[in-house]
Amino acid sequence: MRLAEETGDPALLVQACEAQGWPRLWLGDLVTTRLHVERGIELYKPEQHRTHAFRTWQDPKMACLSVAALTLWELGYPQQALKRSQESLRLVRELSHTYSLAAGFGFAAMLSQLRRDTQEAREQAEMAISLATEHGFLQVLAFSTVFHGWALADQGQEQDGIEQLTRGIETWKASGAGAAVNWFLTMLAEAYGSIGQYDAGLMAVAEALNHATNTGERFYEAEIYRLKGELTLQHWSVVSSQLSVPNPRHLAPNTQTEAERETEECFLQAIDIARKQQAKSLELRATMSLARLWRQQGKRADAHQMLSEVYNWFTEGFDTKDLQEAKVLLEELSQ
Repeated sequence: MRLAEETGDPALLVQACEAQGWPRLWLGDLVTTRLHVERGIELYKPEQHRTHAFRTWQDPKMACLSVAALTLWELGYPQQALKRSQESLRLVRELSHTYSLAAGFGFAAMLSQLRRDTQEAREQAEMAISLATEHGFLQVLAFSTVFHGWALADQGQEQDGIEQLTRGIETWKASGAGAAVNWFLTMLAEAYGSIGQYDAGLMAVAEALNHATNTGERFYEAEIYRLKGELTLQHWSVVSSQLSVPNPRHLAPNTQTEAERETEECFLQAIDIARKQQAKSLELRATMSLARLWRQQGKRADAHQMLSEVYNWFTEGFDTKDLQEAKVLLEELSQ
């Protein structure tokens, strides 16, 4: 960025903005990420910069638009995020640059996963996988396989989904890539949880948190802690129901209380991380999880107040699953 600004070359500035965007995104520095990639989008001139994809590896505007989409979703702007993703796909369809097209579909699948638009994520990942397989784009194939696996698991094909998630993560790591690993592992943990394999899910969560500690990757950290809380509560619920004692009710409340305490700590930590990053979408998810726990504990008024404060912040994206579920939960809590 310093070199580009010294030369005043707009083409180099676009590349520098893209270069700033990805690592800042993974570090969870969302506000600064948005500033850089939006600047790159503004500086991009099609007649001057479209050839960059052929001289480097991917179109810089496509990359900036894709990073902007992921960032906007985290910041709490789901509709603006979708608009940026759609702009990216329109661009790569016009470029006649195969790698940018494959990567563009893969990045679009990333946003669809965040929006919990499962069918869209599956179709976009399939497009990316097809192109990556045909042309030998190993890293695009790896991360697109991860998102395709998540979509399969979310649509009820859990075993196939877990197999693809695992294979995609292993291929991604083997390629030398290190970014986004804790995001991928969190999706794997979610898939394990959906079939009741809570121990395996918690192991994936532990690996994700270890990766975050070792690398500084914070993009999905709030969601890791939220999912850890969910899996912890589900795990102990199963354990307490399977205790081989004459009257397991004597022991279950203690284990359940311990699990609820640990779960609440995870949810509160997730909320704290999301607030520090200004990641409103992840704050909403964590607050919904906490509100459900508090409802179970009889603290309906506190749950309603906390969730309503987050929900009322949003001005768009009310057709997304997270906001739809938040609205339903608020109505239930007010009864």
